[in-house]
Amino acid sequence: MKHSVGNIMWLFVLTTFLFGCGPGGSGVSITNQEGTLRAELYLDNEGKPFYQLFHKDSMVLDTSYVGLVLKDIDLSKGLTLDKKQPAQEIVESYTMFHGKQKDISYHANRYVVTFSSESGLLLECHFDLSETGFAFRYKVLGEGGKSVQVVEESTSYGFPGNTVSWMQPMSKAKTGWSETNPSYEENYQMEIPVDKPSPLDEGYVYPALFHTGESWLLVSETNLHEDYCGTRLMYEEDKKGLAVTFPQPVEVFTGRELLPKGNLPFTTPWRIISVGDLDQIVESTLGTDLAAPAIDMDTTPVKGGLATWSWVLLKDDKIDYETSHQFIDYAASMNWPYTLIDVNWDQKIGYDRMQELVDYAASKNVKVILWYNSSGDWNSTEYTPKSKLLTSKDRRKEFARLKEMGVGGLKIDFFGGDGQSMIAYYHGILKDAADFGLLINFHGATLPRGWHRTYPNLMTMESIKGEEFITFDQGNADLQPSHSALLPFTRNVYDPMDFTPMVLDSIPNIDRRTTTTFELALPILFTSGIQHIAEIPQGMAKMPEAVVHMLRQVPVQWDETKLLQGYPGKEVIMARRKGTEWYVVGINGEGTPKTWTINLSFAENKSGTLFYDDGTKIPASKKIDDSLSEIQVEPYGGFVIRI
Repeated sequence: MKHSVGNIMWLFVLTTFLFGCGPGGSGVSITNQEGTLRAELYLDNEGKPFYQLFHKDSMVLDTSYVGLVLKDIDLSKGLTLDKKQPAQEIVESYTMFHGKQKDISYHANRYVVTFSSESGLLLECHFDLSETGFAFRYKVLGEGGKSVQVVEESTSYGFPGNTVSWMQPMSKAKTGWSETNPSYEENYQMEIPVDKPSPLDEGYVYPALFHTGESWLLVSETNLHEDYCGTRLMYEEDKKGLAVTFPQPVEVFTGRELLPKGNLPFTTPWRIISVGDLDQIVESTLGTDLAAPAIDMDTTPVKGGLATWSWVLLKDDKIDYETSHQFIDYAASMNWPYTLIDVNWDQKIGYDRMQELVDYAASKNVKVILWYNSSGDWNSTEYTPKSKLLTSKDRRKEFARLKEMGVGGLKIDFFGGDGQSMIAYYHGILKDAADFGLLINFHGATLPRGWHRTYPNLMTMESIKGEEFITFDQGNADLQPSHSALLPFTRNVYDPMDFTPMVLDSIPNIDRRTTTTFELALPILFTSGIQHIAEIPQGMAKMPEAVVHMLRQVPVQWDETKLLQGYPGKEVIMARRKGTEWYVVGINGEGTPKTWTINLSFAENKSGTLFYDDGTKIPASKKIDDSLSEIQVEPYGGFVIRI
């Protein structure tokens, strides 16, 4: 414990608010209904509120500060406890259109603790404790309608000294190709101390994974609304923890706001932490549990599925009419509902001939997704269509045209960071697109943070170093096995991820390290509302009919997900259910062979097909009809079972 008893100004506690406090009092104690998660809240001798978090009575977060600093008003210190409310039981149910679980129930204890300041403003802290989740947000109260600006948060996470972490560095803004950073596209640092400085000096992005003692924690944020900015984590010595920090000054929509701003009462996004065993982390829905409910929109067009995509392996030269026509036929032959046509289509194909392609695709029950450049002048990208989405008036004009054409949706690329004005830009696009029944995929983008619950038309977001980076550089290909084996524990836990997976045959000029069955597992292991498949028709034609048949049926909306076995960056075995069908997949992120024992007792029916590596580039398959005892897995290999 970093604060001795002599340095703590204990909070005055109402008896009705006490849960498990020891003799003599030990601060405000709040707990979940199961009694497995408990937080102890204190004020230090400067009036700074902080908490400690316990999982099954073991401390998983030491001194962790809460508070906000507004322009001209500090609500992080000099505070006094004003009032506190007994636990409110929160019970909510909702349905997702894609992802690891369709029907979800959220059950938590919510506590509200209010601190007063000499300024007259009140800081309300809302704490939610569910079975495996701890979350909090701030609400600033005062004279109604008064405008406020948040200049920093005092939020920090003080991990015990034995903690190791898996974190992705935040990149420096306006660096990289055509100044397109940051886009959440760095390789993760694995099993590092929490106080290790980021190699890029800008901290780390969400979600960040931690292991301390017997417990795992996944830290992120959700319900990032249009009046706030995205945040990241950076170790601060004075707090002895990872602090929540704000974006770099240039991460803005040109000429607009960087920092959060709004009128009182003003509420922040939720800071969320999943806590528990590793399977509880992976199966957590906390990121959508606390996201804003779905907007009122026509969800008839919102249908997930797989998509063909020519650009990832064939690049710019093949964005033409003939190739697009071929990939429409490819999608139809695979029973996939979408095809994506990428950059410069407006120049190389044009709107008139694109109408021909859209009409042809419709005759094949395929929808066309079209690429757009989000950018104004915050980077130097030249790909088009560009600058058609910068204002609501302009994008609604473009969206109306696309709807009339019969286009299914847009892939929008090259955003400019996490400043408040850039976050508002995302929200504006999603709202306007919803009015025209258009599906959205953001690339070169920030983390979704629960937006796919709020906006059902948001199908996926990149926010990851995905397949296209593997096609660019052998170094990325060399890291793919461990990188892929980490993502189900980090980036893809709460939000959809457009990794654009699966090359079954070959990548031009790259020595792929993974086996074909490793690749075959990825569209099932990763979740995305539209799963854009990297493999092209020529590669798919080399696959056995059993593989093709299985890929024609892969869902993107799952009813249930189970982590059966795994360790971040080394291996993962996942089971997903759709109706009465189970898909069980595993990938080996390490360069040594492994023998895995798979227990299929959770599935009523044990009859199915196992796809496995047999030393060739073609996945072998065989029928199974029992609970399976052992599967031999090659280095960087994998398996798929469809029951």
